[in-house]
Amino acid sequence: MRKEEKHEVVSALAEQMKEYGNFYITDTSELTVEKINNIRRKCFDSNIGMQVVKNTLIKKALEQIDGDVAPLFDVLKGASSVMFSTTGNAPAKLIKALRKEGDKPVLKAAYIDSTAFVGDNQLEALVNLKSREELIGDIIGLLQSPAKNVISGLQSGGNKLAGIVKTLQERG
Repeated sequence: MRKEEKHEVVSALAEQMKEYGNFYITDTSELTVEKINNIRRKCFDSNIGMQVVKNTLIKKALEQIDGDVAPLFDVLKGASSVMFSTTGNAPAKLIKALRKEGDKPVLKAAYIDSTAFVGDNQLEALVNLKSREELIGDIIGLLQSPAKNVISGLQSGGNKLAGIVKTLQERG
């Protein structure tokens, strides 16, 4: 690969990292072409981009994005592929599903909303990570709950009050 081509790959990779905001670096070494293509197909079906890239090019792309990416440099050994997603936990869920079929891919690191997660032991935490939309939904639900309780209390209290007034009127 010529120097100009490498520069184009690095620029495109850095742009994807910025655009998606979430990416995973995985170890797919020792997998057959057929298995890699199967992973690519499943990534496509899950709206996850996947690229097999040399570690030196990944490092140069990481250097072009904002944020604390230094912890990711240490995992750039051996064969690496990068998964991109707009949903932070989608690649983790896919990796977990793929691991039921075999040992790979292994999570080297993930970068989710400016936070680095290093090591395969972080996979379960990433699977359980809620997306921004899920968090907003939870917050809205929590904010609505007290208001619903107040309205419900007022409505039931109003019915009781109306019943007491009616009883007093009948007696009176």
